[in-house]
Parts: sequence; C-alpha cells; structure tokens
Amino acid sequence: MTPKAPDGSQTFSLAVDRAFAGMRLDFLVSHRLDGCSRAAAASSIRSGLVVVDGNAKRPGYRVKWGERINGRIAAPPPVSFSPENLPIDILYEDDHIIVVNKPPGLVVHPACGHFSGTLVNALLYHFPDIEGVGAGGRPGIVHRLDQDTSGVMVVAKEVRSHNDLAAQFKTRQVSKSYLALVWGRVDPQRGAICLPIGRHPVHRKQMSTRSPRGRRAETRWRVAEYLNGVTLLRLGLMTGRTHQIRVHCAAIQHPIVGDAVYGAKKANKMISSEDGRKGRRLPPVTRQMLHAWRLKFRHPVAGHDLAFEAPIPEDMRRVIDDLRNRRPKEAGQRDDRQPTVAR
Repeated sequence: MTPKAPDGSQTFSLAVDRAFAGMRLDFLVSHRLDGCSRAAAASSIRSGLVVVDGNAKRPGYRVKWGERINGRIAAPPPVSFSPENLPIDILYEDDHIIVVNKPPGLVVHPACGHFSGTLVNALLYHFPDIEGVGAGGRPGIVHRLDQDTSGVMVVAKEVRSHNDLAAQFKTRQVSKSYLALVWGRVDPQRGAICLPIGRHPVHRKQMSTRSPRGRRAETRWRVAEYLNGVTLLRLGLMTGRTHQIRVHCAAIQHPIVGDAVYGAKKANKMISSEDGRKGRRLPPVTRQMLHAWRLKFRHPVAGHDLAFEAPIPEDMRRVIDDLRNRRPKEAGQRDDRQPTVAR
C-alpha cells in the first residue's frame, strides 16, 4: 500500500485474508484503507479503478480467500472553507493561540456531510489570518473533539504555534482531562484502562478494543461523584485514539450516558432513586455526556505552562442536578449545589 498522492488519490494492493472471505468488495476496501469511505470505494470500483485478480467487479462482489485486490481510490472532491459569522466562546486569546469552549453539536472542521456551520467556518470569519495555518485543509486546528463532545480546545493563529502545538500533542506533553457520566457504579474509585483500539472489524465507522490492528491506548479514571445509578468520572488520556474514552468506558461495561454508538442498549435505561422509588428516567439526553473539561499545555512561543477549564454545559449539568435531586433529603438540607469535580 502506498501513501496518498499529492492529488489525494491512493494506490493500494492487498490480499483477502481468511477472516474477510465473503465480505463485500466495497466494504473490505473501505475497511482496510484509512480515510476511505464506502461510497468512495464503491465509486472507484464502478469506474474500473479497482480490480480483483485483474478483473473488474461490482461493489457488491463477495471476495474469496486468497484473492488479490489492486487499484486506486480517486481523490475526494475538494471541501470549500467559507467564513461564517457564527459565535465562538473564547476562553483565551493572544497573538499566537485561541482557546475556545466548543459547544456540543458543533463539528470542528468541514468534511463530507458537514460542509458548513463548523468551528473552522467560524474561525475564518473572526480570525481570517488563520487561513493556510496548518496542513490538510484544517486551518488553525491542532486537535479535535467529536461533534457531540463539548469542551476546551486550543487553536493556532500562526504556523510557528501550529507546529509547536502539534509536536506537543504528538509527544504526549499535553494534559487532557475529561468529565463523563457513565452507567453504573464504577469501582474501585480510580484505575486505568489499557486496551488497544483500532477500527472495528465489521463496522468501519466505529472503533473497537477487539480490532486485529489495534494500537496501544490508555485511559485513567477517578470517581468524582457517585449518583443514582450513574457515576461522574474524571478521565485522563494518556494516548489519543479516535473515540478512546467512549470505547474504553463501554469495554469495562460502563458506557457513557447518551452514547448511541457504544452504549445504545442503555440509552433509555430507568434510574431508581436511593430511597427505592423506580420508574424515573433521566432528563432528555441527545448526545454522549462527555466533556473536555481541562487542557494543559506549554505556550508555543512564550514557553510557560497554561491550563484552561471549560464549564460543564447546561445539558450535562441538568442531568447531574436531576440525579442529585433523587437522593432523600435530610432535614434542613438545601438542594442548590453545583457540580463539583475532585481534583
């Protein structure tokens, strides 16, 4: 398999392993090639750019063990980056960086299915000089959060800062702390999950701890608070794999509340209060209750350490308050507490 060409196309050659025999051709190609969607694979197969043992096939062809697939995946159409006057919650800004609090539901950068309304579109409007900062058509972006994950992110305003921050993330010099509501009572109160993560062997848009090509991944947790049937966790990423926290929490049977991909079976679970009342549900949860709470890194130019915290978003705070209110009140107890996190 060769790296992508300057025009974005990718030439490859692969053999069908026994484990993939009987799989659709378009599915196998998209599964084995990083960054290749099933639609892109199918388009290249229909165009005759992909052949099996030298013969053109349909996207739905069922591959056989030992067959060799050769071909080229055409470059995806270019994505337009247009400035848009969208609000940005800025936690910090200087001549070199911007630290933002990303709300849930906001996509970080344009891609297939999200060509506008992203954080990058907003950044280009408010900070037009970031255009061209960084590679890959993602101006200013050094790291990402999932669409439905909220919290703190750092953005580079110029090339020098982008290069330095990218190096800090790559060498794991950046401290990333998250808050998550997970199902069940997590015990013991602190620990680490050390399970490799790779592309799911069947569902290519998902990640899994059972991938045959998994890479080392480590997540550390500490219980911040026990609630009713739910635990508020503080988590630290020692590595930066795609969907790492979501996959690791699901792997230890404590999926994140509201995670429709890795915890769908428990999305509408009933919660019992501590005094035995049953049948109550959480307030409406429309996304995974995962929040990038704290980010610590070295200033890319000045060299001193910086740390920023993003407040818990309203939807997650509402769920926490609801769970706390199910506790039996003691005489004189007030119910006006705010979510707190053990440091």
